[in-house]
Amino acid sequence: MADISPVELQKALKGAEYPSERDDLVKLARSNHADSKVVDKLSSAGTKRFDGPNDVQKAVFGE
Repeated sequence: MADISPVELQKALKGAEYPSERDDLVKLARSNHADSKVVDKLSSAGTKRFDGPNDVQKAVFGE
């Protein structure tokens, strides 16, 4: 599976409100018509709750 870019992730999470649960972000990404690879990365993120976009980036990209 190809890696996703931070820009793809940001577009997928457009309109997100934080703090947020992982499942809510996955639903939002789907409603924003995100690519399946973005949805998969979010779904498999080890964190269940995110306080902000930086937390999502760290969980998805391991930074």
